[in-house]
Amino acid sequence: MVGLSVAEQHFVKGGIAQDLRTDGRKRLTYRPIYVETGVIPQANGSARVRIGGTDVIASVKAEIGRPSSLQPDKGKVAVFIDCSPTAEPTFGGRGGEELSSELALALQRCLLGGKSGAGAGINLSLLVIKEGKVCWDLYIDGLVISSDGNLLDALGAAIKAALANTAIPKVNVSAEVADNEQPEIDISDEEYQ
Repeated sequence: MVGLSVAEQHFVKGGIAQDLRTDGRKRLTYRPIYVETGVIPQANGSARVRIGGTDVIASVKAEIGRPSSLQPDKGKVAVFIDCSPTAEPTFGGRGGEELSSELALALQRCLLGGKSGAGAGINLSLLVIKEGKVCWDLYIDGLVISSDGNLLDALGAAIKAALANTAIPKVNVSAEVADNEQPEIDISDEEYQ
């Protein structure tokens, strides 16, 4: 990493002394945050967040799945992040892929907590439809449209808003079936839980 020149150091110190940022804010003043929900009608939930020049979109898609044999009483969540190469020149090629992976991993840890599930932001047991048989799989996608800092904050806020906006269809499970059979499921087009 390249150090700051003497002139840059003087500029930064002057801003600190005057309690002023280059965009006119005071040092402890947040950038304005704008949140818009329901921006992707095909998704179960979605949101767009803008913080300063950073602009991100998050969407949640719910699909019927099968719980893992290790956690038959829990649904599943997967987080995917894509840093658009047009958002920042460094996102072209491998730079964007590496940052996307790091952001996805950090956000997945925030949502799912530690290995034991402690500190999780999502209660995976609420995603179970029929224990050991059927669950909801939530696919959370984030897209970085433009980057001007605060990416993790913006994506975290967008995901939280998209989850709050998420409508999961009501499900009716058929009568009991044998242990080795999948139950029949009827997904409502009009009722949500």
